[in-house]
Amino acid sequence: MSDQDDRPRVVIIGGGFAGLFAARALRRAAVQVTLIDQAAHHLFQPLLYQCATGILSEGKITAPLRELLRKHQNVEFALAEVTGIDADRRRVLATRPTGDKTEFGYDYLIVAAGVQQSYFGHDEFARYAPGMKSIEDALVIRRRVFGAFEMAESATKPQERRHWLTFALVGAGPTGVELAGQIREVATKTLRSEYRHIKPEDARVLLFDGGSAPLAPFGPKLSAKASSSLDKLGVEQHMHSIVTQIDGTGLSVRAEDGTETRYDAGTVLWTAGIAAPSVATAIAQATGAKQDRAGRIEVGPDLGIPGHPEILVTGDVMSLNKLPGVAEVAMQTGLYAGRRIRHEVAGRETKPFRYFDLGSAAYLSRGRAVVSVGKLQFAGFPGWVVWLFIHIGFLTGYRNRVGAVLSWWFAFTRDLRRERTFTTKQVGIVRDVYADLPASLAPPGDEH
Repeated sequence: MSDQDDRPRVVIIGGGFAGLFAARALRRAAVQVTLIDQAAHHLFQPLLYQCATGILSEGKITAPLRELLRKHQNVEFALAEVTGIDADRRRVLATRPTGDKTEFGYDYLIVAAGVQQSYFGHDEFARYAPGMKSIEDALVIRRRVFGAFEMAESATKPQERRHWLTFALVGAGPTGVELAGQIREVATKTLRSEYRHIKPEDARVLLFDGGSAPLAPFGPKLSAKASSSLDKLGVEQHMHSIVTQIDGTGLSVRAEDGTETRYDAGTVLWTAGIAAPSVATAIAQATGAKQDRAGRIEVGPDLGIPGHPEILVTGDVMSLNKLPGVAEVAMQTGLYAGRRIRHEVAGRETKPFRYFDLGSAAYLSRGRAVVSVGKLQFAGFPGWVVWLFIHIGFLTGYRNRVGAVLSWWFAFTRDLRRERTFTTKQVGIVRDVYADLPASLAPPGDEH
């Protein structure tokens, strides 16, 4: 934005559902907006598990942020990682991909930074059990899932084959249940006739959770139906189970009676727990805001931080009235934050935020899903149909909707998963492509 522009400056941290919907709400407002994210795309997280299991490509569940914002003449996008804020000077502190420090001034700040995977104090588990919060995570899981079948095919000993054909998932929430069901479908349908030395349908899928039942927040009725569907799929459910150790050969689990059991598994995946990113703590420390147990920032009914009405917190990183970390909350809080700023700039008041529960849905397998919408509950095939329409409607962009429908058609009618490409080789030589560039590739004058 031009330095001569005297319109109020709005900075949005994060290009997820909350950040994107906030930007859309400010599209025609008399403000200048800068949306900052460390990824150049918007990600439809609810379908990451389908990217990980070969149904959808990463391109069908993402959309370039610049493309989505191209008609928003008052919105700019900046590729950077926000590290904190200077609340007194009203500056957002960030780091460019090259490592250079930069700042963005603001009159209003919308925090939509999302959350990250939590290992409940055991971050060492991450090396052996990837979570699923990003495209990178989904591609790693795809590599491990399809790679496990290849490793089993080339194994010469029965014990080694059993090892690679055992998949353990930690967490029986929507992501864990969906991923468990999809791995069983991959084994029993997609790969059933492709191998010569193994039977993919022999693959064991173990689902562990500390609670009493899968999908417990959906209520006892739908939870029971989900459990029954998982049984029919062949998923082995281990409830009241706490994971105490994960390494390269499997995991150890403590049961409700205190006994510990060791499970040999070639693939361990983590789908339990979330935590706010480090930037949430930095913002809380800079403003004196309180955080809940997961590190999310507590806000008032107007989504503002007490004492800092110019800072609004939205989506998963927000803590308000025990609202769940789902896409609907992110969308609605993002819209509210944008509208509130738009109204304030125009001299109008805004009523406190009110959440409208649009329900929850979880896909189990082809023709099976559970959906809860208010007092209405759907399971089995009716739930699957409702799930289908909900996700078609929520996908960002016409191209992604059409592409997803075509991919689902092949997957659901012919058991074809065309997005199974993976590599056992490490891609790239550095964690971040612009970090520690070789001297020959570094920009002129760069010290790297």
